[in-house]
Amino acid sequence: MKTWSSLADWRVARDALAGQSIGFVPTMGALHAGHRALLARARAGNACVVLSIFVNPTQFNDPADLAKYPRTLEADLMVAAGLVDHVIVPTPTELYPDNYSYRVTEDSLSRRLEGAHRPGHFDGVLTVVLKLLNVVQPTRAYFGEKDWQQLQLVQGMVRAMLLPVEIIACPTEREPDGLALSSRNRRLSTAARVRAGLFPRILRSAPTADAASTALKAAGFEVDYVADETGVRLGAIHVDNVRLIDNVRL
Repeated sequence: MKTWSSLADWRVARDALAGQSIGFVPTMGALHAGHRALLARARAGNACVVLSIFVNPTQFNDPADLAKYPRTLEADLMVAAGLVDHVIVPTPTELYPDNYSYRVTEDSLSRRLEGAHRPGHFDGVLTVVLKLLNVVQPTRAYFGEKDWQQLQLVQGMVRAMLLPVEIIACPTEREPDGLALSSRNRRLSTAARVRAGLFPRILRSAPTADAASTALKAAGFEVDYVADETGVRLGAIHVDNVRLIDNVRL
């Protein structure tokens, strides 16, 4: 497994991979078993696997949230070991030489749900994903279904921009109590972590989105939204000042 901090050096290595199928998993680090499942899927379907680790500043509308995001590169490399051939760890200056003057904007889905509560978030997500896809030039890129709205937007961007990459959706990995794996889970206190297990259970069991929202509030969560979208129920809550998102199939 080789680690590249220079995009110029990576491009030389990328040229040597011409003709091979490349599976790509973009991440912000703080890797967990859910990320490893994405990497395993990429390993099974491609000759080469590339992982990127980059805490993308443009998708954080709250500077405090960006400051709190865990940076655990050494531990991340241990999680990736055995599944990954190349790890790209670029700097913000390399990925944003324009200081974010140019960006990708979607005008419909990105304005609702997460977009309504995190202004500019999806501009940052789509912009960095487009940049990384251009840098890696993968055959396939792997995204988890936990971030359902992000997944839909990335798939739409790839179609709109005529990008020659297949976006592979991978099922959400969960803890034994049903809580979706997330880097944010490690910020929960022991008591909050136990309570958080109610989140997916209420989403799944409530008869309507409104009923799920009511039940979550009754359980003591601050609710940003619960909404039903094309066979999927999505929700975002706060517990212990930690924001969690999830979705379940209806």
